[in-house]
Amino acid sequence: MPDLSIIIVNYKTPQLILNCLASVYAYTTGVDFEVLVVDNQSNDNSQTIIQAAYPNVRWFQTGYNAGFSRANNLGIQQANGRYILLLNSDTLLIDNVLGHCIQVLDNRADVAAVSVMQLMANRQMRPNLYTTFGQMRRAFYILPGGVASEKFLYRLMPDPQFSDPDQVEWLSGAFLMVRKSVIDRAGKLDESFFMYGEDVEWGYRLGQKGKLLLLRNEQFIHLEYGSSEDNQQHVVTHINRFKPQVQVSQLLWVRKQYGVGAYVILILHYILMIPVVFIWKMAVNIRDRRSLLADLSSQRAYTKNVGIFLRFFWKTLFNSPGFYKV
Repeated sequence: MPDLSIIIVNYKTPQLILNCLASVYAYTTGVDFEVLVVDNQSNDNSQTIIQAAYPNVRWFQTGYNAGFSRANNLGIQQANGRYILLLNSDTLLIDNVLGHCIQVLDNRADVAAVSVMQLMANRQMRPNLYTTFGQMRRAFYILPGGVASEKFLYRLMPDPQFSDPDQVEWLSGAFLMVRKSVIDRAGKLDESFFMYGEDVEWGYRLGQKGKLLLLRNEQFIHLEYGSSEDNQQHVVTHINRFKPQVQVSQLLWVRKQYGVGAYVILILHYILMIPVVFIWKMAVNIRDRRSLLADLSSQRAYTKNVGIFLRFFWKTLFNSPGFYKV
C-alpha cells in the first residue's frame, strides 16, 4: 500500500498537469505515492501527452464533464494509499510539502486532514483565503461597506476560536490531504455539487471526525483558473462579486449545512437587493447630473445572476439530489 494517492482532475489541461507532476517528482522525497488522473471528457490528447511523460500515471475517464466532486470520488474509489491528496492541475510544489504533511498525519492521530498556505505565481501569499464557515457566509451578504456592517454580520455569524493556531473549519480542495480511514467514515464528496462549495461542505463532515489543520509554515503555488475560460471576462464589483456557478454551489452548501431558514433568508436578501441596487445607482446618477438610466450594466448583471440562482430554488430548498450545474 502506498503512503499517498494523488488525485488530479483533468479538463483540457495537459500542460498544467505536466508542470504539476514535474514539481511533485522533483521535490517529493521519502514518500511512496501513486498518481491518479481523472479526465472529465476532455476530448483531446491529454492522456497520450501525460502518460508519455509519466507512464505510471493511472488514468480514468468519467465519460462526461462530471465536475470536481464526482471526478475526485472516482479517484478516491480507485486509490490505494493510506492518505488521499486532492491536488488541482494548476498547482506547483516548491519543496517536500507532501512529506511534511504525511509526517503531521502520521504523528497526530487527532487530525483528519491537512492543507498548506497558497502562493500566487509570483510567490506572494494569496490574500483573503477563507478558513471558517463564518467568513464564507458573511461574504454572501451585499451590504454597504464599513465597520458597522462588518460588526453586524460578525455578531450574526461569528468565527470559532481554536487553541491550535493551525486549526480551521475547512480546507481548500486545491490541496487537501485526508486520511483514507476518515473518508470511509465521513463519506466522499457530495456529488450534487458540480464545482465550488463541495470542499466547504466536505470540510464540515471531515471536521466531525478530527481536526483540520492549515499548516502555516508550508506552502504551494496555486496558479488558479487553469481550465476556466471566463475568468478574465468576469468583472468583479461590490454587487457582482459572485460567478453564477460559484454561488449556486455555495447556496446549496448553506442549505445543506444550515437548513431551510438560512437559505431562504439569503435568497430573499438577493431578491430584495434588486430594487435597492437600481435605486442607489439612479440616485448616484442624479447626484452626478447624468442620465437617470446611465451605466446600469452592473445592476442588470446582478439581476440576471439572481435569476440564475432562482432557477435552482426549489431543488435547493428541498435539498434534492441532482447535479447543480449552471
